Amino acid sequence: MPRVEKREKKTAWVVSVVLSIIVVATAFLTLFDSPLFDEYLLLALVIAVFPSAVLDYVDYRWRRSVDEHLPDLFRSIVQAQEAGMTLPQALEEASQRRYGPLSAELKKMVAKMSWGESFEEALQSFGERVGTSLTRQTVPLVIEASRSGGHVEKVFEPLGRFVQSTLTAERERSAQTRPYVAIVYVAFFVFLFTIIMLFKTFFVQMSGLSVIRFALLTPDEARRIFFHMSTVQALFSGLVAGKMGEGTVSAGLKHSVVLLVAGYLALKFLV
Repeated sequence: MPRVEKREKKTAWVVSVVLSIIVVATAFLTLFDSPLFDEYLLLALVIAVFPSAVLDYVDYRWRRSVDEHLPDLFRSIVQAQEAGMTLPQALEEASQRRYGPLSAELKKMVAKMSWGESFEEALQSFGERVGTSLTRQTVPLVIEASRSGGHVEKVFEPLGRFVQSTLTAERERSAQTRPYVAIVYVAFFVFLFTIIMLFKTFFVQMSGLSVIRFALLTPDEARRIFFHMSTVQALFSGLVAGKMGEGTVSAGLKHSVVLLVAGYLALKFLV
């Protein structure tokens, strides 16, 4: 997975929002009284959310891969130092190995040191550039260990164990919250099933009775209300699923897109 810069995320947000505004304006000007008006509004919502959802997922996978390769990096540094290498030499040797996206960042760090930048400055810029929670916690410890001198490999061994235990705890948390994310999906599909059955067994049949048809919504009005309800339900259910599953609301954008599309298809073909 490639890395996604903050500038790219902001650009994607701006472009997608501008495109969605254009779609909404077109719908208001040409389709305001048409049944397609609501579908254009849904299309605008998906356009606004989808690019950011994809970029957020790609960035999450990149950061996850970096954190998962940190224990292997620390072990290789310890082995290199036990063989008599200095810390910069150990990092240079580690940059030649395969650590996923971490290898490219290590090569940048080694290149900066070859251009005359000090080890501490290169390592600090590495931590700022990568920016994951684990690198922000471990880089200051490595810098302080390099300043103190002595057996720096003794610092990397507990650091590796700390990172590994943190990753294990994160996997356990993800496994424990996965059923709750599934519950969000099940609840949404139960909601869809309920409104579809309600529409087919109540509004459609009751609309043919002349005695009460004026007291009820017409099938078209009911269909439009159910469409709006499913859209709101899909959007916020996805955000809740992302918050429970990955700890951030932005991670729920991909769930929102999936639920929005599923809700639209279900109502389009079954209602």
